[in-house]
Amino acid sequence: MTTEPPPDRSIQKASDSPNSPTPEATSGTRPPLLTRPLLLRFVSVVGASLSFFLLLSVVPAYAAERGGGGAAGLATGSLMLATVLGELVTPRLVGRFGYRLTLIVGLFLLGAPALVLTVSGQAAWIVAVCFVRGLGFALTIVAGGALTASLIPDQRRGEGLALVGVVSGVPSLVALPLGLWLADRVGYGPVAVTGGLAALAAIFFVLGLPNRTARTDHSEQPLGVVRGLRTGALLRPVLVFAATATAAGVVVTFLPLAVPSASAGVIAAALFVQTATSTLTRWLAGRLGDRHGSARLILPGLLLSAAGVLVIAPTANPVAVVAGTAVFGAGFGITQNATLALMYTRVSAASYGTVSALWNLAYDGGMGVGAAGFGIAAGLTGYPWAFTLTALLMLGAVAPALRDRRTPAGPA
Repeated sequence: MTTEPPPDRSIQKASDSPNSPTPEATSGTRPPLLTRPLLLRFVSVVGASLSFFLLLSVVPAYAAERGGGGAAGLATGSLMLATVLGELVTPRLVGRFGYRLTLIVGLFLLGAPALVLTVSGQAAWIVAVCFVRGLGFALTIVAGGALTASLIPDQRRGEGLALVGVVSGVPSLVALPLGLWLADRVGYGPVAVTGGLAALAAIFFVLGLPNRTARTDHSEQPLGVVRGLRTGALLRPVLVFAATATAAGVVVTFLPLAVPSASAGVIAAALFVQTATSTLTRWLAGRLGDRHGSARLILPGLLLSAAGVLVIAPTANPVAVVAGTAVFGAGFGITQNATLALMYTRVSAASYGTVSALWNLAYDGGMGVGAAGFGIAAGLTGYPWAFTLTALLMLGAVAPALRDRRTPAGPA
């Protein structure tokens, strides 16, 4: 059982049950969602997503061409290590310098190194560039996520976060394959410069955002990452989301390997269906969560995700693979929105940076652990049993999901 510290001003006092309607539902008012600051923030979201995903597969390919497969692995490993380390320290930077400045620095560190990526083809240079860009990406997603949350009306938080997911998701879907396609035709240098300029151009739009800081009330102390992990009200959603993110890492990494090579069309269809269903249910979860509370959506999202992975297990059956990824995508979209929205309701604005960091750590860490663990399991049992085992392990998160279903909007 998690031992929680005594509540302080950075954790909001519980006033409603998890299934209570939001103020919107009781007052009938719907404050505007698409304000000028939020639209400006969307532009910077698109710029950061294009910069990151345009080079995500291009840089390992460039590193492999210059230094072999080992260099490609080092490049990706450096990027993700720096991202995780950056996510741990960004809440402290946000508390000291505010959202806007931290976001600007993050976009600069994400974009500027890409401009000089191809100056050298040595592995050490590529790894160093990836490490700096990983730090920039961490600052961008954590500080940017917290700033975005501060720009969304509380009564429409779930819907707003869902819209942010769509705005960031569409560029990533386009940029990931586009980067490799362009690299084959124009070379690595122009693609790297394009990715760098996308992030740097976004800085201009950040300058138009409100100069908010993490502390709207200087008497409030932001919750640190370590203390957040010791607080059950935040740890429980993190554990549930990490469980579904683990499965996401498995599906994205191993589905092309697990499905017979003759079924390439099945793989493409399955991954497209997963993305489409997760985007749709993330939006629906935001709408429903605003009206009825996000806590009641977490358990159904988890169970749908686990059921989808279980359906995928007979990987030789094309119908099962496509249907399973659809079900998993639906559950994953629900948990993405519901966990993040619930965590924001449980803290004051001073701790939005911590919530953003914890949620992104669950995402990145869950996907990495899932891919690594599944690879070992599949080597011992084969893919069908490894998918089955993954689904069963996901059910370990049922306990925190049930607890959150009964817990008020504030800390337990």
